[in-house]
Amino acid sequence: MLNTRERYEQAKEMYKRVGIDTDVALEALKQIPISMHCWQGDDVSGFEGDVDLSGGIQATGNYPGKARTPQELMQDIDKAFSLIPGHHRMNLHANYAIFEDGIADRNELEPKHFAKWVEFAKKRGLGLDFNPTFFSHPIAETATLSSEDEEIRAFWIEHGKRCLKIAEYFATELGKPCLMNIWIPDGYKDIPADRTAPRARLKDSLDQIIAAEYDKEKVMVAVESKVFGIGMESYTVGSHEFYMNYAAKNDLLCLLDNGHYHPTEMVSDKISSMLLFSPKVALHVTRPVRWDSDHIVLFDDETREIAKEIIRHGSEKVLLGLDFFDASVNRVAAWIIGMRNTQKALLQALLTPHEKLASLQEERQLTELLMLQEELKLYPIGDVWDYFCETNGVSGKEQWFEEVKQYEADVLAKRV
Repeated sequence: MLNTRERYEQAKEMYKRVGIDTDVALEALKQIPISMHCWQGDDVSGFEGDVDLSGGIQATGNYPGKARTPQELMQDIDKAFSLIPGHHRMNLHANYAIFEDGIADRNELEPKHFAKWVEFAKKRGLGLDFNPTFFSHPIAETATLSSEDEEIRAFWIEHGKRCLKIAEYFATELGKPCLMNIWIPDGYKDIPADRTAPRARLKDSLDQIIAAEYDKEKVMVAVESKVFGIGMESYTVGSHEFYMNYAAKNDLLCLLDNGHYHPTEMVSDKISSMLLFSPKVALHVTRPVRWDSDHIVLFDDETREIAKEIIRHGSEKVLLGLDFFDASVNRVAAWIIGMRNTQKALLQALLTPHEKLASLQEERQLTELLMLQEELKLYPIGDVWDYFCETNGVSGKEQWFEEVKQYEADVLAKRV
C-alpha cells in the first residue's frame, strides 16, 4: 500500500497534465485564513447571564458538553484548531464580552471587556473579527437600529459606536485588521404599511455609527442582509438591496451570507458582480436547509462554487468566515467539519485549471468544457488533501475524530 507521500506524488503528476502545480496550490491554501465563529461552541449564548435567544435565531438540540464559561469555550476552540490544518482567525460577537467587575450593558461595552480574548489571540497568533450583537436583549424584541422609539434606537447606535472602538482595539493589539460586521434582525411578521420609514431610520442609524472616529485602515466595516427570519417573514429592513447600495455609497464592505437569500439565489453567482464594483467582499459561509437554518458547512456544490469564485478572483479580495450553530451534535466536531470542508472546497478550486476552462468558454468549445469540468471531479483531491494535513501536523482522514471522541470523554462529558 502506498503511503501518503507516494499517493501525493502520483496525484501531483496527474494534476500536472492539466497544468496544475500541486505544491503551489498547497502553499496558497496554507495562506488563506478562515474566520472561525466562536458562537458554535455554546449555541450563541455568550457570557451576559441567562439571556434567551431572540431575533429569529435558534440553536436546536441539547448535545452534552456545551461550553458554559470563557475558559471552557477557549479550551474547545483550541481543540478544534488543533485538528484543522493551516492558520486562521477568530470571529467574536459582542455578547462574548468577559466581565470581571460586573456586567456592562451593550451600550457600555469597552475594550477592557475583551482583553482576555486579545490575550488568547496573541498567544496563538490569531487575528480577531467582531460583530455587534443586535439580538438576544430585552430591548431588541421589536426593533434595534430601525426602531421608531428614539431611546431604543439611540441605545443601539451607541452599541455600534462602542463596537467600532473595540474592533480598533483588536486590530491595534494584534497588528491585523479587524472586520466588524453589522447585522440586525429588524422586520415585520406581516405585510408592512410603510417599507420606507424603517429603512430611513436604519440609514440614519448607520450614518451615525460610521461617523464615529475610527481608523479605517484597521477596521473594515461590513453590513449583512437577510431575506427573512422567524418573526420577520414578510419584510426585512436590512435587505440585500439596501445594504448593497449603502455599502457602495459609504465605501463599506457588503457581507454575503449564503443562507440569507431566497433558496434559488446562489451567493457563488453574486461574488463576481460584487467584485466588479468593490475591491473586496466579505462572506459568511453556512448551509441553509429550507431556510437560513445555519447547518454545518458541507463539501457540497454551493460551497465548492463559492470557493471557485474566491480563487478565480484572488483570495485576498474575499474576507472569509463561517456562520453556523448546531447543538444536536458534538460542537467541537461541528467546527472541525465545517472548517475542513471549506478548506477542501478551496483546495479543489486551487487544483482547477481555471484559465484553461475559461479559454474553452471564450472559444465556445462548450462540449470540451463540460467534459473537462466533469472529469476533474474525480481527480485525486483526497490524496492532495491528506498530504496537506500530514504536512500541517493533523490527521487527513477520519482519524481526527478519535481525538474528538477522547476529548468528549475526558472533558465535555464532565460538564454537568
